[in-house]
Amino acid sequence: MLMRYTLVLSLAVAGCGKLGQVGRAPEFSPLEGSSQQYAMYSSNMPQDVGPRTPSDASSLWTGETDSLFGDRRAAQRGDILTVVIEIDDSAAISNSTGRSRSGKQSSGLPEFLGIPQRIDENLPDGASIADAFEMESSSTFKGAGNVARKEELTLRVAATVVEELPNGVLRIEGQQEVRVNFEMRELIVTGYVRPIDISRQNEITYDRIAGARIAYGGRGQISDMQQPTYGQQVADILLPF
Repeated sequence: MLMRYTLVLSLAVAGCGKLGQVGRAPEFSPLEGSSQQYAMYSSNMPQDVGPRTPSDASSLWTGETDSLFGDRRAAQRGDILTVVIEIDDSAAISNSTGRSRSGKQSSGLPEFLGIPQRIDENLPDGASIADAFEMESSSTFKGAGNVARKEELTLRVAATVVEELPNGVLRIEGQQEVRVNFEMRELIVTGYVRPIDISRQNEITYDRIAGARIAYGGRGQISDMQQPTYGQQVADILLPF
């Protein structure tokens, strides 16, 4: 009984949360307090670059990022780079299985010191212990499966370096939200990259991101209509048939 009341209360609370969005567009996720904001606002440890001469400030050949020939790729916490996501995958799997088996077995006692003949005298007409029983069995199994999948996705998103690992690898996080009328489209990407894999255009492809987590979806009125109701989802889990 207590479990039933708890379930009903949980569904009611979830429904009330959705009721607060009636007639309103989905809200953007706040950036305040996120790891991206923390990485941008926190300063890096000072580095000893050696003595500087007055000519260094006006030189075009310095290695700093703001110089003409400087390396402008993301290299430290708070830097921004572009993640290029171009997925064009397809897969086709087909398999079949066939199995058959047949068997036949018979048993009887034709002669044994005249005992079978004596027993046959007391059996109904046509019955004989010489052919006590005969059994036949057969089974057939066939199975087939086919999987066809094709995915194509082309996206670009700006990500922030949120952490520099001791081995030089950078942990990046990127989030992009686009609201069209009452539907919010979300793109999230996280993972680990090597600075050497970042191109001179300060871009990196998704296949060079270790532990990549890419999510592309949405929330809003259209997404809600494409999902079954809470009651139906609970029923699908609990009902055995």
